[in-house]
Amino acid sequence: MTWLEALSHWQVAAALRHWVSAYALVNAAHIIGIGLLIGAIATLDLRLLGAFRASSLQDLAPPLSRMAAFGLLLAVCTGFLLFCVRPVAYAENPAFLTKLALVALGTANALALRASGGWRRVKAGGPASMRVKIAAVLSLVLWTGAVLCGRWIGFSQE
Repeated sequence: MTWLEALSHWQVAAALRHWVSAYALVNAAHIIGIGLLIGAIATLDLRLLGAFRASSLQDLAPPLSRMAAFGLLLAVCTGFLLFCVRPVAYAENPAFLTKLALVALGTANALALRASGGWRRVKAGGPASMRVKIAAVLSLVLWTGAVLCGRWIGFSQE
């Protein structure tokens, strides 16, 4: 038995397959996590690109970053539970694999941005550099792509 097949026999995975209401709640929590992540990231990225100028980045960046991190954590945890229901099928699904790659790239982009001097300058009230703006555009593209691939997973099952 492969580790994916073993994962599908995990008691939690079996419970989610058996109790539709439990699966629905985990799925709803996954969507809430995605909403928190995308809402916070999109707002922050758009502000970095010049939108919402009435609100300072000094004020917006800390809470939006924390909300995005919480949303990502919730989406990853609930996503793992959803994955466990049909791990072999998901592991063979190109849309799922692309979604994972985009989530990894989006997370890496966010971590790299947060570690940069440009981010520290923005948080201190300075202007967003071209590098920071490029990271914001890349973020919008990666996270939007991840959401689109997530929606496509159900349509690409055979």
